[in-house]
Amino acid sequence: MRSRRIRRHTAELDVTAFINLIVVLVPFLLSTAVFTRLSVIDLSLPAKASGAVEQLKVNDLKLEIVLRPDALEVGDRIGGLIQRIPNVPGANGGYDLVTLSALMQQIKTKFPETATATLLARPETPYDTLIQLMDTVREVPAGHSAKDKPVPLFPDISIGDAPIATKA
Repeated sequence: MRSRRIRRHTAELDVTAFINLIVVLVPFLLSTAVFTRLSVIDLSLPAKASGAVEQLKVNDLKLEIVLRPDALEVGDRIGGLIQRIPNVPGANGGYDLVTLSALMQQIKTKFPETATATLLARPETPYDTLIQLMDTVREVPAGHSAKDKPVPLFPDISIGDAPIATKA
């Protein structure tokens, strides 16, 4: 008698659909992954200075001009107040642009590589006053300098809100 053998076929695993899924899923997950960055912020407390251009000892100047109702406060974010320029009667909201320009020229001679300044104003400051102050900080106009063309001082100007003055 003949014996019957049951022939079993080996099953093959079809992974084509899984590979297609991985090919689509991996780039999608990599493109949407959030990579974290560690940052270190170096903080320096401002030094108490009586205010003069010569007293700035830090090589990195962070120039700030704060518009107050009664004066302009020119200072360094790290070193503190450089000079307070009181208002004069007249146009420009009373701000003394001539003295500000002279001070900007002094600071530029001490820090020739610095090109940035921050102008901090109150919300109610007129637009025209802001533009005139920005022009004064940005360059010395032609005719006011030894050269015939404008001399750049601090051409990269940022604008922000002035901090609230504390009563001393």
